[in-house]
Amino acid sequence: MKIIGITGGVGAGKSEVLRLIKNMCSCIIVTADDLARSLEVRGEVCYEPLVALLGKQVLAEDGQIDPKKMARMIFADGAEELLQGVNAIVHPAVKKRILSMIDEARSAKSADYFFIEAALLIEDGYDAIVDEMWYIRADEDVRRSRLKSSRGYSDEKIDDIIKSQNSDAVFRKYCSVVIDNSGTLEDTAGQLENLL
Repeated sequence: MKIIGITGGVGAGKSEVLRLIKNMCSCIIVTADDLARSLEVRGEVCYEPLVALLGKQVLAEDGQIDPKKMARMIFADGAEELLQGVNAIVHPAVKKRILSMIDEARSAKSADYFFIEAALLIEDGYDAIVDEMWYIRADEDVRRSRLKSSRGYSDEKIDDIIKSQNSDAVFRKYCSVVIDNSGTLEDTAGQLENLL
């Protein structure tokens, strides 16, 4: 089983690429953000430490962590320490769960590929876990257009996000494969077929 990390900047179309991949091969796809959310529910490993860090005001009426409340708290001005604290709880738990999922998939021989998608694969040292890192890229004007139409983001919000993420040069330095997702889905699918 080959383990592949999927990364790239906001609006590059990582989700679309993963949808294409899912239909092309025998694979398991894990999205770090979705896995993180599943580890933040009551009874899971991140719930108690996050409530201890953020206080009961982070909870919704049903006692679960409210993602919108948590986002407001950790992305507020001057909340860098809180964000670091949340990351220190969530990121190691996600990585640990991914490693156990890889072990299970290897034992079960249930797939040919195991894809891990995360914006922070490089920063979180996933290059030590994966066999290859694939960089999904798209031209900046394409990314901006997608973010405006699909998420309703303003130019200012897009500027802030792009500035906070790795540059094209950094992604290229760490990734052995570059998939250009600026064109049509057919173009992207052709690149994926060649790779797989």
